[in-house]
Amino acid sequence: MTDRVLIFDTTLRDGEQSPGATMTHAEKLEIAAMLDDMGVDIIEAGFPIASEGDFAAVAGIAKAARNSVICGLSRANFKDIDRCWEAVKHARKPRIHTFIGTSPLHRAIPNLTMDQMAERIHDCVTHARNLCDDVQWSSMDATRTEWDFLKRTVEIAIRAGATTINIPDTVGYTAPVESADLIRRLIAECEGASEVVFATHCHNDLGMATANSLAAVEGGARQIECTINGLGERAGNTALEEVVMALKVRADIMPYHSQVDTKKIMAISRRVATVSGFPVQFNKAIVGKNAFAHESGIHQDGMLKNAETFEIMRPTDVGLTETSLVMGKHSGRAALRSKLSELGYELADNQLSDVFVRFKELADRKKEVFEEDLVALMRQNDAVEDRIRLKSLRVVCGTDGPQTADIVLEIDGKEQSASTTGDGPVDSAFNAVKALFDHKARLQLYQVHAVTEGTDAQATVSVRLEEDGRIATGQSADTDTVVASTKAYINALNRLIVRREKTAPDHDTKGIHYKDASA
Repeated sequence: MTDRVLIFDTTLRDGEQSPGATMTHAEKLEIAAMLDDMGVDIIEAGFPIASEGDFAAVAGIAKAARNSVICGLSRANFKDIDRCWEAVKHARKPRIHTFIGTSPLHRAIPNLTMDQMAERIHDCVTHARNLCDDVQWSSMDATRTEWDFLKRTVEIAIRAGATTINIPDTVGYTAPVESADLIRRLIAECEGASEVVFATHCHNDLGMATANSLAAVEGGARQIECTINGLGERAGNTALEEVVMALKVRADIMPYHSQVDTKKIMAISRRVATVSGFPVQFNKAIVGKNAFAHESGIHQDGMLKNAETFEIMRPTDVGLTETSLVMGKHSGRAALRSKLSELGYELADNQLSDVFVRFKELADRKKEVFEEDLVALMRQNDAVEDRIRLKSLRVVCGTDGPQTADIVLEIDGKEQSASTTGDGPVDSAFNAVKALFDHKARLQLYQVHAVTEGTDAQATVSVRLEEDGRIATGQSADTDTVVASTKAYINALNRLIVRREKTAPDHDTKGIHYKDASA
């Protein structure tokens, strides 16, 4: 059996299903290009039948991909499979991925008997294989499926022509010993198992997704399904960076390898965090801000004497630079371009000019601009088609309330102004935005953290809004926390508008509209 493990990235499909993580068409193509460049074997680009936008994104990624297999997801019916094939067929290496829930709980949803489900699996995998040479079949909720039925369905899928058999732990229920044993037993007992690749797809509900995935590899799986930063529904999916680095660092006990270029991990982690609106927790393994930070005196002493004392991998292994170059107001364009390149941002001249102006503005407000500041600055370079833009904001706050906010917004090209009060400067600023652009969105999340140390540090703010089941997350950074908060709120609102217009008939924007302040 080969010691090569295929990396199947589903950031753009399963990862994007995380509430509020919806990406734009351009962002999906950008992330796919980065995955393709870093050596990911298979990119699950989306769920083509879900919407016209999903179809267009999968088709665009399929046409642009240079190296990776491009996969689309489909339910177990001919309509889904045909739509999936239409989206992926232009890829150099296309794949159809079809699935059905096999556990008792999932069988009850379509109300199928075991025999009816077995027949559907055979028909759908056969249909997919008649369209595409590379077909993956998944037994959703496999880890809670009766053994005899799971074995039966796997054998049916193999006989029908599936080339990859995926065994998902859909609800994060299993444990490492079970994960390994299940794969091992399927390979040993299923007829035709030696002719296919077995895959594992784990969720992190009990915090064991990475452990379960690696255990499945020990059991014989040779494809790991994962996402950047572990992005995904509920507690997320297996994190790509964790399994890839675990295989690299512990090759002594796990003699397997992937072809992922680990030096590109940090750049794509930051990019996915930005476009998804889901910041990486500070203590996140591999890519968290504190992953290579040492504060304990004992740890620092050990690091100074020998880095291997408390570091099992080098920062450069995942794309971090050895030194954190501090830049300031005297730094030029060449230095900025070089530093951004090290951080994974390759900019055209016009893009650099725009960022350079904002870099100088930031440098005038801060004595020192660190790498983290530049990453936060680049987040401001991400633009949805903004209907709302902040032109100016003035707040009055203190111990004597109520606090007030005077705001000027540009809405659909027209400047509007308002003055409102609230319970604190942020609340008053948010009220001012709503006074000019009325909406029914509910604030689900408001989160602030400092990018660097010091009283002049930039604050990075995340805001999540929900309206009628649609969720959007916005981010922004500024040395003024209230300004950062207001920009993040507006960013989320702009994204919510885009989502609403894409899903509403005839681009109906009922429920979200701006008020003329003079009315």
